[in-house]
Amino acid sequence: MVVVGADVHKRTHTFVAVDEVGRKLGQLTVKADGKGHDKAIRWAEVEFGTDLVWGIEDCRHLSARLEIDLLDAGQTVVRVPPKLMAGARRSSRERGKSDPIDALAVARVVLREPDLPVATHDEASRELKLLVDRRDDLVKQRTGDVNRFRWHLHRIDPSVDPAPKSLNRAKTRGELAELLEPMTGIDARLARDLLADIDRTTAVINALEKEISVLVTAQAPALLELPGCGVLSAAKIVGETAGIGRFTHEAKYAMHAGVAPIPLWSGETKGRVRMNKTGNRQLNCALHRIAVTQIGRDTLGRTYYRKRLAAGDSETEALRALKRRLARVVFNTLKNNPSTATETCAPAAA
Repeated sequence: MVVVGADVHKRTHTFVAVDEVGRKLGQLTVKADGKGHDKAIRWAEVEFGTDLVWGIEDCRHLSARLEIDLLDAGQTVVRVPPKLMAGARRSSRERGKSDPIDALAVARVVLREPDLPVATHDEASRELKLLVDRRDDLVKQRTGDVNRFRWHLHRIDPSVDPAPKSLNRAKTRGELAELLEPMTGIDARLARDLLADIDRTTAVINALEKEISVLVTAQAPALLELPGCGVLSAAKIVGETAGIGRFTHEAKYAMHAGVAPIPLWSGETKGRVRMNKTGNRQLNCALHRIAVTQIGRDTLGRTYYRKRLAAGDSETEALRALKRRLARVVFNTLKNNPSTATETCAPAAA
């Protein structure tokens, strides 16, 4: 087996091939487009045969197109979390930083971490991921507009101070629009413009949420039955999981989600663990929301949380244990769901 590590950039990609013990076999730099990707595949197959594994540092927008082309060509692709790369570079005997050095480090991480999940993405979960990401971007944009609007409103009349979340309601926005209509001055003008932007953004956000709800209900209805798991959390889980079939065990899924505890003990401190700071942070966030919601309600999650507290765990440790338990529940739920347990389309990158 030959591992080809990739260091991806906006205009070029650099590939370095290593053998099973990490010895460098060759390198190639190509343009970051379809022709360049085809050239890299031909180079690797001619030079090293067809038993190839491609390791790509998971840089989302930079690596997505490369993943699509590699998967369409029938190649095996492994996503390397960026947090693993810092340690790999520090441990390298080769000093300095360059694209070939970084690509070599990616390839050696793939050899060192054989349990990294293989990159796959069926079209259904990819669609959900893109829709959720788009909604998150719009929510962030609306939050910025709301903050700027409230500052202008404060300059006009400090006594008018609507709560930020109240601006999500059409009734509140309508009342504020009537208040601002007869006013003059730059603050009033900009406030009206921002209010119009908030109106448009909110309409798109609501439409996206309805579309996401329909897709999640069709793809993962079992997730919605999990206490504390709403439509958006379920959509985030399905999109970021990108096919539960690529995880052979629930422990690997927990590590991917960043909820598997990391051992931190020596001598008489045996048994201590610390928080896992690696893994998919979006997936971790979705599990965190479910855990916090369950703790606030009469659920099995709250029972387990209180049991951990009674056993001597701190609140943080008990919450961490609940998230690990939820990862197991989510894994089994997706595994037993026919629409998410099998790959339904040709793989495509996120």
